[in-house]
Order: sequence, then C-alpha cells, then structure tokens
Amino acid sequence: MSQTSQLNEISTLELAQALMERLSISPDDWHRLKSNRNSRASEQVAAAMVFLVKNQPQEAQVRLEQAIGWLDKSISAPPCESHGKR
Repeated sequence: MSQTSQLNEISTLELAQALMERLSISPDDWHRLKSNRNSRASEQVAAAMVFLVKNQPQEAQVRLEQAIGWLDKSISAPPCESHGKR
C-alpha cells in the first residue's frame, strides 16, 4: 500500500492530532525548548489545526495569536515555577 493510500485511511482529525503530538514539547525537553520560538509557534499552530478541524474557530484563533506572539517576539516564556523565587 502506498504512503498516500495509507494516509487516506486516517481521518483529518487524527492527522492533525498526530501532528500536534509530534510538535508538542515533552516534559523532558521543556527546559531546553521553552524559549525556542520556532518550537513554541509550531506547537501552537498544530493545536490551532486541531481546533479548526473540530469546528472551534475561536479556540484556533487563540492558538494562532499565541504562535504569532512567539514569532514576532511579543511574548516570552515565563520563569519556571518549579525553581522557586531566589
């Protein structure tokens, strides 16, 4: 079976969810990637795609605005709460 045929067997929602899972920052990578603008924007765009496929455009817009904020540097990662105040 060709790759295209295999992909046709998977729903659009499942594909979007798989992409979101692939682009999500894992707890093991959080400290390394929490300020990586490309990683954070990619994660938000993938989440927005899931909400769009689920017909939830308002939720998608929130994620897209977050992605834009990462790309235009208008938002940054907050300090890590687990380290406490020094």
